[in-house]
Amino acid sequence: MEPHALHTLAMNSTEHTLWLTAIIVGFVVVLAVAALLSLLVYLVKVIDRRVVAVRDTLKAAAENTSSTTLIPQVADGVEAVLAEGLQHHLFLGRVLGKVKS
Repeated sequence: MEPHALHTLAMNSTEHTLWLTAIIVGFVVVLAVAALLSLLVYLVKVIDRRVVAVRDTLKAAAENTSSTTLIPQVADGVEAVLAEGLQHHLFLGRVLGKVKS
């Protein structure tokens, strides 16, 4: 092997700077990908927990409303109270209209 062949393996200053820049950029990209994947794993775990909470809430709501036989009766009572209130409102409106005149 000739002595000048070793010198051809050495890089000049520009090549050295470009290689260091490429290595640093690659390292930053690897760190960013690792951070984003960690964030994704964390968010998937949060979503899984919240899905379970929503499922449990929906099950509880279904159990709470499974025996609601009184709802139609209460609705009829509320309708009757509202109708009576409307009658009072109309009556008072006529009476007050006559009193003001």
